[in-house]
Amino acid sequence: MVLLGVCAGWALMSAAASGGRPEGVLLAVLAVSAAYAFGRIYGALLPVGALATTALVGLVLAFLLPHVRTAPEGSSPLGHGGATAALLALAAGAACCAAWVTHSVLARRALWALALLITAAAPVLDSMAGLTLCVGILLCSLAAARLARRAFGLGALAAGAAGVTAAAWAVAAAALPDGLTSLLEGQLTPYRVLLWRDALEMAQDHPVLGVGPDRFGELSPTVADSLVPDGRPHSALLQQAAEQGFVGVALLALAFGWVLYALLRSPRPTVVAVTAGAALTAVATLAAIGDALSFTAVTVGSGLLAGMATARPLALERW
Repeated sequence: MVLLGVCAGWALMSAAASGGRPEGVLLAVLAVSAAYAFGRIYGALLPVGALATTALVGLVLAFLLPHVRTAPEGSSPLGHGGATAALLALAAGAACCAAWVTHSVLARRALWALALLITAAAPVLDSMAGLTLCVGILLCSLAAARLARRAFGLGALAAGAAGVTAAAWAVAAAALPDGLTSLLEGQLTPYRVLLWRDALEMAQDHPVLGVGPDRFGELSPTVADSLVPDGRPHSALLQQAAEQGFVGVALLALAFGWVLYALLRSPRPTVVAVTAGAALTAVATLAAIGDALSFTAVTVGSGLLAGMATARPLALERW
């Protein structure tokens, strides 16, 4: 709670210094906090039911929310479509966690079938990123069952998230070889790379406080020249760097690191902690190269899964 309070306070300081609008950041912090608290309570009362319900709701939301599925013209599936992939990843992670927690053979088979159904839904939703992440989460969950210490699994997840983040930053800074840069630009679209470079320039010009929350769209030349502007750089990392400076980036990294540490200390079994960590790392990866965290359903779902994966079930002795 202290860390989330600092995140909210820094957004207010950055906005006060530059005339930004911190409401969106404050609402996101509030949504994550409330979802995490509710997940802790819900997971303590219903260790299996809470996870299973979250998986079902995530799958339904991926189908029913039209603004999650549609993407503006010219954007790749990792843009707004990243929210669909994030919801599917969270749903698959919750289903796998529920399957490991239950002691009923029939319920376990049904939950594994649900996880496979969520994975199969990704191609139906035209989300290849969602399919890739769901398959990766299933494989990580099966591998986690053989881990003797969860620290190794969570450390590998942290390294993977750091690698994707570093790659996104390198693309924005044009620090990669020309051939690799061209390949990545083809996947990410040149428009998105131009947005990233605008964000990096703002971060370099205002390294401490940034240009202010929700001001990227006003100051980006690429957004000004776009026919369908949305005011975002399509990267939570670079948006944080541009609008709240490198201090904001450090707070974002600390928040993700704290989630992994909470999973490390979780009373839940190792396989549940690592599986939930894999799903949350998938969301972090999508957020580094897309707008997944701009959707309330994704931020709330992430907080819920983190809360349920770190909850101490009240019926632990009976289990």
